[in-house]
Amino acid sequence: MHLAAHFPGVNNTTVWADPRSRSQIDFSSFEHLARTAERGKFDFFFLAEGLRLREHNGRVHDLDVVGRPESLTVLNALAAVTEKLGLAATVNATFNEPYELARRLATLDHLSAGRAAWNVVTSSDAFTGENFRRGGYLDRADRYTRAAEFVATARELWDSWTPDGTSRPFTHEGPQFTISGEFTVPRSPQGHPVVIQAGDSDEGREFAASAADIIFTRHGTLEAGRTFYADVKARLAAYGREADSLKIMPGVTVVTGDTDAEAQENAAEIRRQQVSPQNAILTAEQIWGTDLSAYDPDGPLPDIDPVPDSEITQGRVRHGDPFAIVARWRALAEAKGLSLRQTVIETTTRQSFIGSPATVAAELTAFVDERAADGFILVPHLTPGGLDDFVDRVVPLLQESGAFRSEYTGSTLRSHLGLPEPVWKG
Repeated sequence: MHLAAHFPGVNNTTVWADPRSRSQIDFSSFEHLARTAERGKFDFFFLAEGLRLREHNGRVHDLDVVGRPESLTVLNALAAVTEKLGLAATVNATFNEPYELARRLATLDHLSAGRAAWNVVTSSDAFTGENFRRGGYLDRADRYTRAAEFVATARELWDSWTPDGTSRPFTHEGPQFTISGEFTVPRSPQGHPVVIQAGDSDEGREFAASAADIIFTRHGTLEAGRTFYADVKARLAAYGREADSLKIMPGVTVVTGDTDAEAQENAAEIRRQQVSPQNAILTAEQIWGTDLSAYDPDGPLPDIDPVPDSEITQGRVRHGDPFAIVARWRALAEAKGLSLRQTVIETTTRQSFIGSPATVAAELTAFVDERAADGFILVPHLTPGGLDDFVDRVVPLLQESGAFRSEYTGSTLRSHLGLPEPVWKG
């Protein structure tokens, strides 16, 4: 089993009202979570990215984190206070250039002695693009085209130094990039930093099968996880890859208690904190695409149709057909007698493992044994201590059963993941 830690504080799922919550910017918060993950022998520490403050109804969306440091800068600092833990940065392939990003990632790989990873994301969002010279110039259909060439170009740059330390000129000519020169950073300890891809779409799955070492995904049930796992693994052969060359790691939450019943109570309280009355209205507005401030969050669902192609929320992608989502919500609310807030709580819960430490350990192991995942990226609800309980109470049980390592056996992220160093293609 592979385990990774996602630093919370990106979206409103973090419970900032909890007295144990601290800053999402102070270095001490990043250090605490990273040290906890390394104490638990996790594979890597994972940071998301935000390139513009999201807006809702013309105002900064204050249920999101307002203010977030740049990921690679934070990870370079964490390289000095950790020894084995992989360090993964989310960096957008739409608003960056291959030479500069390849240089920054290779630098992190050197400074960390081979622990760097890049989570490749894309954007077709003109709102976010306004912060950049090119703006939102990419059609949605073109974003993976650029990303695929971006990753391939970065790998050409990393391969422009020989394994014995000789620099060679590079030239790349393609539809997205035409560059030439000499790369300034020698071949790094891993050869190439580990590449992660986040996305469940068909084009995202194909991109991961062709170019990624890890795919970061989400699934609500064991069966959905098994279906996704089988689909993605089956795509690898077309690219001459073995099944173990791509690790599938869904993002999950874990809530524990001394008993299963206590854990369920804890989880319910966390969801009530995450979905406040204000949050319930704002979440519903993202679905309906219109102002719902006149509605009671503890009353019934809005009795109006959603607005298609609404721009009430900027910087956040609307997922799915709003008419279909509203229909599902109404059916659920009617069947269970739920209020608007209760419906939001039921429908926006991330896949979670809830129970005593023994129950959680057994369920995590079953997901891996049943080929629904190769491991998990844990997304705690507290900053920065949300991982402590899992490391102290669940990890020892996973280690005792042999499902998870007791010690690191290598020094690089590739060694943690069981991935070979890339063959040099200079």
